[in-house]
Amino acid sequence: MKCPICYHQDTKVVDSRVAVDGFSIRRRRECLKCGFRFSTYEEIEILDLTVIKNDGRKESYQKDKLIRGLKKSLEKRNVADDKFKKLINQIERDLQATRKSEIKSGRIGEIIMKHLKKLDKVAYIRYASVYKLFDDLESFQDELNNLIKKRRK
Repeated sequence: MKCPICYHQDTKVVDSRVAVDGFSIRRRRECLKCGFRFSTYEEIEILDLTVIKNDGRKESYQKDKLIRGLKKSLEKRNVADDKFKKLINQIERDLQATRKSEIKSGRIGEIIMKHLKKLDKVAYIRYASVYKLFDDLESFQDELNNLIKKRRK
């Protein structure tokens, strides 16, 4: 690991701890040349997962696409960084739990909505409005009514 200050190749790990989200490791490092200390994170990475798009195209799973979509849904919502990281880890854990090398984009959307619904109802509606491609206001209203009914129970 290169030092971000002097770019020296050798750094040593001073401390390792499980991060707040429970799914990554935070490492404190120190440059052996300049003594600068910095943190790095080691996290689970989904490998060899192919996403089958609605039109039949296939592409590699890209975590950054997941993050961008979630950030749009959660824009201006009060969700802490550790909760956001935990959300991503929960979604990726569910993707890995399928134990398949290929997964339909629709299934990914369902997994995302399941977790968003638990975290933030407004973000869920935002995501659902894009994912479910509501044809009209009535179908959008139906989804809102379902959320309200479940909330009252």
